[in-house]
Amino acid sequence: MSKNKIHDFIMIILGNFVVACSVSFFILPNNILTGGVAGVAVALHPILPVDTVLMIDALTIGLFILGALLLGKQFAMKSVISTIVYPIFVTSLSQVAAMFPKDTFVMPPYVATIYAGVIVGIGLGLVFRVNSSTGGMDILALVLHKYLKIPEGTSVMIVDGLTVLLGVVTHGLTPALIGIMSVFVCGVAIDKTVMLGMQSAKNVMIISTEWKQIRRILLETVDRGVTILDGSGGYTQAPKPVLMCVIKQKQYPLLESSVLEIDPKAFIIVNDVHQVHGAGFTSKHVVGTNETTY
Repeated sequence: MSKNKIHDFIMIILGNFVVACSVSFFILPNNILTGGVAGVAVALHPILPVDTVLMIDALTIGLFILGALLLGKQFAMKSVISTIVYPIFVTSLSQVAAMFPKDTFVMPPYVATIYAGVIVGIGLGLVFRVNSSTGGMDILALVLHKYLKIPEGTSVMIVDGLTVLLGVVTHGLTPALIGIMSVFVCGVAIDKTVMLGMQSAKNVMIISTEWKQIRRILLETVDRGVTILDGSGGYTQAPKPVLMCVIKQKQYPLLESSVLEIDPKAFIIVNDVHQVHGAGFTSKHVVGTNETTY
């Protein structure tokens, strides 16, 4: 097995362990109506009096079988590890939680939902970083996408919406609204975890009559590469070169002061960049080229 595959395997195991910790210590003790199979198990419990841990295990395995039948071998290969380890982790950690005094992990719902969302998001983010699947309720969204031609994002929203609606019916409006908070926090945590370790940068576009002098300053003083784009004024239709420069976030004050010193009327557009591949931003250079990779 290659080092990359070992790394991916470890990340999938760790990600599922983190998600299981959130389920066992926050979601189940506090009946948080979050997304995923744990949220469905909590929502179904009042009308289907089966142990929630057993329900999570059954849903995880059942959805995997459904996905393997309807979505094919490639999906099954991506999800099989999570399908095996996630139920084991949830069952084991729930038993650990039961060893503590009663109500040890019971807390105000808004506190539990925030921490549950953060921890689940971190776990899912670790799995997503290696381009793997956690299975679970995502399978239903993928089935809707494949057979009903519904966009993936819309399919996820439909599945989550049905989960919340089920929670409203079985637990009432307030718990369902608290669960929505968990889903939102989880989404933010996923984004932050997936982007972890990637350099924050800014894409700066500059329009100025002094573009030649500004280009030299960017190359020599700011020490960043510059791309010249062909532009023209919408009213005058006169040629107006546009300088595009991607810089590290901490370099922006130097760039701005240098540009405005040359041309106080320069037009500067700044956009946040969340991921950059290329010389000066990533650490491993590809021999014989200017490209670099993470």
